[in-house]
Parts: sequence; C-alpha cells; structure tokens
Amino acid sequence: MPRVSEDHLTARREQILAAARACFLRKGLHNSSMQDLIKEAGLSVGAVYRYFKSKDEIIAAIAEGVVSGISQQIDEIAARRLPLVDSLGLLLEVIDTQLSPDGALPIAVQIWAEATTDPAIGAIAHARYSALRTSVRALVANAAESGELPPEADVDEVNSAVFSLIPGYALQRLLIGTPEREAYLRGIRALITP
Repeated sequence: MPRVSEDHLTARREQILAAARACFLRKGLHNSSMQDLIKEAGLSVGAVYRYFKSKDEIIAAIAEGVVSGISQQIDEIAARRLPLVDSLGLLLEVIDTQLSPDGALPIAVQIWAEATTDPAIGAIAHARYSALRTSVRALVANAAESGELPPEADVDEVNSAVFSLIPGYALQRLLIGTPEREAYLRGIRALITP
C-alpha cells in the first residue's frame, strides 16, 4: 500500500476543518452533526474519523488554530513595546479581520454559548481563552514596566480587565455593528487617562 505524504495528510485535515467551519456557520455548532460535517467535506466516514474522533475534536482544532494565530500576532505586537492603548489598537485590528461572516468570531460566539452547557466545549473554551489571556498579559506587563500603570497596580488584575475589552469589542461589533475601532479606543483612553 503506498504511503500518503505529509502534505496530503495536512491538506485532508484542512479540508475537514474548512468543511466544519462552513457547516457551523450555516447550521450552527449545536445543530451540526458529524454526518453533516462528513457530507460537507465530501469524504468518507472513515477518512474523516481518521483525523478526528468527534465533533469536539474538530471544534478544538478550529479553536486551537485561531488562538495560535491570534496569540502569535499578540506576541508580535508585544515585541514592539508600544503604549498599551496603541497595542490594543493593533490587537483590535486583528479582531476586525475575524469579524467577517467567514471569520473566526461568528464561530467563537457559538463556542462561548455551548461552553455554558457542554463540559467538553467548556474545557476547550477555558484552555483557548486562558492562552489568549496569557498572551495579552505581555502587553500589560510592558505597560507596567514602562510606567504607564501605577506602581501599585497588579499586572494580573489589570490584565483581567484589559482582556475583557477584547471580546467586549468583538461581541458588540458582531451583534450591533458598532463601535468603530477608533471610537472604542477613544473610550478606552478616556477610562484609563488620569
């Protein structure tokens, strides 16, 4: 039996994930079955199950891919050591790229909802959002080191507050279409400027 190349395996895996994303966006996470995902991928049952044993594994893989990409972009922003609001502005640009109907955020909102009732999805969300919060902490640590934060400020406490600004922005943009990024940043500046 001929061996399958690594490129072929990667392409098949990506084909399944792309099909799952399309299915989740069209039918919703909760309403999409493995059979729906298999049909959307155009592969046999065995081919799909070779890569993913369950819908939860597919959801985890999608979430991991998105979080890894965003975390890498946050790391690049942190390396620039800009003022905190400027760093947040760049991060919100990253978020804006994920707001389109085929972006990651429409699926993320579905994952958030499922995480409240499904322990397996809850574990996926916990791991991925904890990783993102850890990445954002570098932006806050930079602000502390540069003297932007009061000396008595606890970096982890500030990070919790700063991190909440990101999904807050994304959710508002998805659900009501506003605020514009610059308006949101002006609001942040007004909140944190002494």
